[in-house]
Amino acid sequence: MTVHPSLQSYVDAWTHSIEAISELVTPLVEGEWNRATACPGWSVRDVVSHVIGIECELLGDPRPIHTLPRDLYHVTNELTRYMEVPVDVRRCHTAPEMTSELEYTIIRRSRQLRNETRRPDATVRSPLGGETTLERVLQFRAFDVWVHEQDLRRALGKPGNLDSPGALVARDQLLESLPKVVAKDAGAPANSAVVFDVSGAVEFMRTVRVDADGRGSINGSPSLGPAATLTLDWELFVLLACGRVRAETAAESVKIDGDRELAQAILRHFAVTP
Repeated sequence: MTVHPSLQSYVDAWTHSIEAISELVTPLVEGEWNRATACPGWSVRDVVSHVIGIECELLGDPRPIHTLPRDLYHVTNELTRYMEVPVDVRRCHTAPEMTSELEYTIIRRSRQLRNETRRPDATVRSPLGGETTLERVLQFRAFDVWVHEQDLRRALGKPGNLDSPGALVARDQLLESLPKVVAKDAGAPANSAVVFDVSGAVEFMRTVRVDADGRGSINGSPSLGPAATLTLDWELFVLLACGRVRAETAAESVKIDGDRELAQAILRHFAVTP
């Protein structure tokens, strides 16, 4: 028995995105590895190092023993400090060293996934700390690797794969966070609804409804009288939800109908990734 059928879509999405990353960075010359990305403080090399580091951790490799410099402005808490160690330790690596390690990590991790026999609900350690299920880990890896593929594409000026299998995993992952964003973070009133109309490479319309107790839920059924409707492009939806662009910067590209104050509060709280 190999990977459980319900996990296969996540494995396929992860494979598609991480191989795309390898194809993107293999031909880069040394200087291109230093291009800045939308991730604060991270270059192209740093993003690839992050991807390698997480996959190595899931392979069971020991974490690097490394002391971070004190002048890394983007390291602000324990989570970012934890994530920075495998990144900073590779900042002296050359382009051939980076591509070789990435290729070898992909081979090892792909073999591990092919031989996976645990059930989706098996308890495993999360790369972000604590315990979760195998399904959630694989879902998050497919999501995270696709998001970083897009970070690299924007930094290198090579757009693509906005509608890939990883994009669909990202859509589902980000939609899970919308009820909290609308109901709790933005404070939408009880018994109200907010519609998100997203176009582009991945199209969808979702309604977040807030019940009488202030709890949010989401579904695909239309609302006849929403408090607000936000219409935006899929790529912008991802940039906002992943904290790659500020709400004030993106405001002009989002069409708002209805309660503008509520819509702007939603945009201010749109970023949901760690």
